Amino acid sequence: MSGRASAARYARALLDVAIKESEPERIGQELDGFAALVAGNATLQGALTNPAIPVAAKRRVVQSLLEKATFAAPLGKILLMLAERDRLSLLPDMREIYRERLLEHLQVVQAEVTTATPLESADAARFEQRLASATGRKVIMTTRVDPSLIGGVVTRIGGTVYDGSLAAQLSKMRERLLHQG
Repeated sequence: MSGRASAARYARALLDVAIKESEPERIGQELDGFAALVAGNATLQGALTNPAIPVAAKRRVVQSLLEKATFAAPLGKILLMLAERDRLSLLPDMREIYRERLLEHLQVVQAEVTTATPLESADAARFEQRLASATGRKVIMTTRVDPSLIGGVVTRIGGTVYDGSLAAQLSKMRERLLHQG
């Protein structure tokens, strides 16, 4: 089984328990914090992911970190389990998958909106509201500016791109004209 598939199993199990305990967002934040701590410290990351370091030593390091910070019990248990199984290298993928599944559970979608010029805050709020109405979910919207669009909007929700840019319309018009002549 691939590492990403294994990480997905752990993330799913953690989210299931977190939902039962009514704290999926808190556990997600704590998982983010722990993963960021490990990723931000090269020595710690090396100690926890190096196959040459004994599993017992990795477990002690994780146990020590858990004692210094207050983590929810389900997260502590899964981190110790990852240490015992020498699977702490799955932490970045597990963190990402947990976040994706948590947003799915909360019925939240992320939308990336790209415009040719910056959106005014009132326009951005209205656009976010329209996206929420269209998707039937809460929307977390990020905006980008790309002057090459000329005008209009490109919206990416999940894996779907809605291109309403002037540049795309001009490109389509160009293709139609080339195929007619």
